[in-house]
Amino acid sequence: MDGLLTLAIETATGCGSVALTMGGRAQGRLLAEYSLYPRRSHSRQLLGMVQAMLEASAISWNDIDAVAVSQGPGSFTGLRIGMAAARCLAFAAGKPLIAVPTLDSLAASLPPLQEPVCALLDARKNQVYAACYNTAEKNESGMPLRLGPYLVCASSSLLARFTGPVICIGPGLAACDDAFIQHPLVRLAPAAMSLPRAATIGFCAADLIQHGVQQADPHPLYVRASEAELNLAVQVRAGEQT
Repeated sequence: MDGLLTLAIETATGCGSVALTMGGRAQGRLLAEYSLYPRRSHSRQLLGMVQAMLEASAISWNDIDAVAVSQGPGSFTGLRIGMAAARCLAFAAGKPLIAVPTLDSLAASLPPLQEPVCALLDARKNQVYAACYNTAEKNESGMPLRLGPYLVCASSSLLARFTGPVICIGPGLAACDDAFIQHPLVRLAPAAMSLPRAATIGFCAADLIQHGVQQADPHPLYVRASEAELNLAVQVRAGEQT
């Protein structure tokens, strides 16, 4: 088989998935993909899904070239579980670990388009994680060109950034208000394409490796502080005022 054989893990949202991919986005092939929306934590299902997929595909750890994981943003718990599992699997197998930003992977699931693309994930608290891309151009790592920073904001704040029609994709659309969804500049990608997928993470990771990207110790990309960090900051400020 030609191309990098990648074991990919996606746990940034409630729907977790694992995949085996061969090669990158341009000419890659999906060998296997398991997706599950568990009633319990991803931690109870993830390693079992990986093992079942490897057995069903008759692929051994020696065959795998790299391990890839969805980096976030997304569910803090899901990201920690996915990253911890990916680190353990990569270390045990002696394979490189590549983390792919989740919003980047959503943009990468679309073909090159003339319109800009906005990828969205649910950030809770009536907010979304978002980033805009030019999918017709690539950055130095072979990924869709990101047009600005990763954001966490209300969907209404995004509209001020749109100067023309924008293709919007991702499960964050469910967290957007009607004013955003029905805005004349917003074009909705098909719902079937809106979930992050381990397969896309695997293809993107192969492209990153082909472009010489190396990550010694990747960490989850949270974008905003956790509840624990916010509460600690409040306690520190309260202590300074006493």
